[in-house]
Amino acid sequence: MERQTVTIDFDKIIDRRNTHSSKWDNMQADYGVSPDTGIPMWVADMDFRPPEQVDAALAADMAHGVYGYYDNPTSYAAALCSWMERRHNWQVDPSWLLQTHGLVNALALCISAFSNPGEGVIVFSPVYHWFGTIVRANDRRLVESELVQHDGVYHMDLAALEAQLTGDETLVLLCSPHNPGGRVWSAAELGALADFCVKHDLMLISDEVHNDLIMPGHSHVVAPLAMPQAHDRLVTLVATTKTFNIAGGMTGSMVIPDDTLREKLAKTHRAAGMSVNRFGMVMAEAAYLHGDDWLDALLVYLDGNRQLLSDELSLIPGVSVMPLQATYLAWVDFAGTGMPAAEFINRIQTAGVAASHGSTFGAGGDSFMRFNIAMPRAQVATAMQRLRTAFSDLQ
Repeated sequence: MERQTVTIDFDKIIDRRNTHSSKWDNMQADYGVSPDTGIPMWVADMDFRPPEQVDAALAADMAHGVYGYYDNPTSYAAALCSWMERRHNWQVDPSWLLQTHGLVNALALCISAFSNPGEGVIVFSPVYHWFGTIVRANDRRLVESELVQHDGVYHMDLAALEAQLTGDETLVLLCSPHNPGGRVWSAAELGALADFCVKHDLMLISDEVHNDLIMPGHSHVVAPLAMPQAHDRLVTLVATTKTFNIAGGMTGSMVIPDDTLREKLAKTHRAAGMSVNRFGMVMAEAAYLHGDDWLDALLVYLDGNRQLLSDELSLIPGVSVMPLQATYLAWVDFAGTGMPAAEFINRIQTAGVAASHGSTFGAGGDSFMRFNIAMPRAQVATAMQRLRTAFSDLQ
């Protein structure tokens, strides 16, 4: 597909207050930060408009004016398959797909289909907080395999995990790329995890909602390409929601090449009464078809925001930023300041910045904060200036 570089105004500030925006309208209640003066760097959505073709697709649907049930997702599936082939070198068969209301919903369906109440579900923590929430809400036992740091980035410790196993574990939930650490797992690491799952007869669910958001200089390998030995125990979750900032459409896809696994998951899918969101499917199809140029420009812009945050926070003694290889979520460690979490959290929130508390991501997260940098650069710069001031006594 021949494409031309496009210029997109990611610097435009869009007022999202009082628009039913979780990110903006819950900031006061959750963090004590006013949406009138504060900067929200918590919820993982972006303050950017999606590709113009997404708006055009919705406008065309509105012009028709009848909003009935959505069916026959053939064109959506074709768009998804085309995207995966050209962006990830992954050939997906449309028959492998099951649609969900976002990927948290997909996680819940997989837990229900492939494990039983009381059994252990493994996560690599600290990790996206919904992993633990969904596991516990489904009456499974959460098994946290704490990530270790080498050369400043996270690595899985499969030897330590093996020593933790009690024999009732049935399922592994993998966040790939990793949220909140921003890590892109290598093909070798993914292969080692696949071997581990085969050895211990574990199902593997790879949540790849961030797999398009890869920083320049890094590359992501989708799980099926890195884990051929796990073909009969692997489900890959994908979506347009993070990539194109259309999470409100509540759509996602479970990709299951193995026929036996797919039928088992389809039974749970039917039992849950699943149907799709019309508007989400319309937006997702348009994004898959037309989003390449927009995404390429976005990644360059996000890399600039990444560099700005890293440069500014590195000037605060005791604060370190984990190198961001993927996502737009910076994982910042305040351990070196010697402050208890309550103190550095209070300083950040008093400065008018709302960021996610590291403790919510599970074991290993207590000294961290997660900062969403997917906003106009001027707002990132203001936030960094506020943080520099909040910790000025250390400088």
